[in-house]
Amino acid sequence: METEVQEKIWLSSPHMGSSEQMYVRQAFDSNWIAPLGPNVTGFEKDIEDYIGDEVHATCLSSGTGAIHLALELLKVGLGDEVLCQSFTFAASANPITYLGAKPVFIDSEQETWNISPELLETAIMDRINLGKKPKAIIAVHLYGMPYKVDEITAISRKYDIPVIEDSAEALGSVYEGVRCGSFGDISILSFNGNKIITTSGGGALLSKDKLITDKAVFLATQARDNAPHYQHSHIGYNYRMSNVLAGIGRGQMEVLPERVRARRNNFLFYKENLSSISGLSFLEDSKGSFSNRWLTCVLTSSYETRERIRIALDNENIESRPLWKPMHMQPVFKGAVNYTNGVSEDLFNRGLCLPSGSNLEQEDLERICNIIKTNFND
Repeated sequence: METEVQEKIWLSSPHMGSSEQMYVRQAFDSNWIAPLGPNVTGFEKDIEDYIGDEVHATCLSSGTGAIHLALELLKVGLGDEVLCQSFTFAASANPITYLGAKPVFIDSEQETWNISPELLETAIMDRINLGKKPKAIIAVHLYGMPYKVDEITAISRKYDIPVIEDSAEALGSVYEGVRCGSFGDISILSFNGNKIITTSGGGALLSKDKLITDKAVFLATQARDNAPHYQHSHIGYNYRMSNVLAGIGRGQMEVLPERVRARRNNFLFYKENLSSISGLSFLEDSKGSFSNRWLTCVLTSSYETRERIRIALDNENIESRPLWKPMHMQPVFKGAVNYTNGVSEDLFNRGLCLPSGSNLEQEDLERICNIIKTNFND
């Protein structure tokens, strides 16, 4: 007798609202299918209005492309060093290498799991003493948890090194009453399929300096000069978002507050139902922070326990995932300079991302918690 396969529960699946098809249909009806048009302009305005703080937005084909352009706009080039949070997804670091620059990886602090201000300043002083002042800092709001903005910004200003704020996972998160996406000299967003809102694929570059976002548009559209013919004085890229995908984004922006609320409710459910388990802990909101809870993350007592839970969930057709493997541990970055304290390696070994989609049902959450309770051994 065959065992019935239960319906798949994904880690973070797309969740459409009611208006996306309307905006996409408008793009088709008006024949605005190119990487420009009213949906792109409208989506950029929606983002600017939501984040506020006089931010200007440029919609692009990916968050990775946004980081690439941010680095180029900050004049990062061959042989330069860029300080980058080690505990993150590879897309935070890969664009450094596109420009022939070198990443210098900085470990995390315990409270937010993000870039350590102490190690960051140590690294800056060390690199300066070696005659290699870094050109930029890439700081990430990991899993929607804001990094220590005040401390990182103060260090940035002290040493005159600009910050690229990676808010790929943090749209809807807030620090000291200000929305993430407005803290960096340049900030980026991602609208990949697993993010809190999605355009299937896409991203945005943000800055309070409109000259920067205007230059980003120029570079993202093959750096075409203002001439009646195709003339190029700079190398450009094909990074602009299409009007069709921007239509999806416009519909998604309408439901963003609901998506944040749903993901935070997932976190609260997990915490209420699992916090009594000895040896299991959660990433809590730090002082002054409001996380969008893009993913709910737990720390277990050991690598073995983490794996036992992950495999048990997988056997029940439920997707979970270990926390990010730090960049300084990745084979592709073997030999890269790094300043570490063991925090991110420990988090990687013991941490697990639980299903966190805004479309999870109550019975899904109960099913997940029951499996964890059954398989957790301190």
